[in-house]
Amino acid sequence: MRIKTVICNCKGLSPSFKNSDMNTLPFDIESDLDVDYAIVHPQLCGMGGSRIMEDVLRSREDDPETFVIVGACEPGAQLKLFQKLFCKTGFSQDHFLAVDIRDATNSEILERLGKKLRAYVQTQEGPS
Repeated sequence: MRIKTVICNCKGLSPSFKNSDMNTLPFDIESDLDVDYAIVHPQLCGMGGSRIMEDVLRSREDDPETFVIVGACEPGAQLKLFQKLFCKTGFSQDHFLAVDIRDATNSEILERLGKKLRAYVQTQEGPS
């Protein structure tokens, strides 16, 4: 299983991200979680962010075991924002993990991402 992590900081303007350090967050994620990489974009729902998300989602064509975890706004909003990209790229929403990281410090973001990943892995492995 390959896991790609994409983080949005809402243009750096939202007070919801004032407690996090987006400059060190990718390193923290890559150091503490079992992911292939972590990137930060200032606005995933903007034109440039959509293009990056399209590339990330499309990369699954070469590796069907790729999962994408996105830390950003409310998970329901993320699913709506990326719906067209799921259709365009053929990316299964089953492989998309949305996490709300608003109002969190880096350690809280790591905790939220890790919790989501662990829960997902457990559902894939089934009951023990």
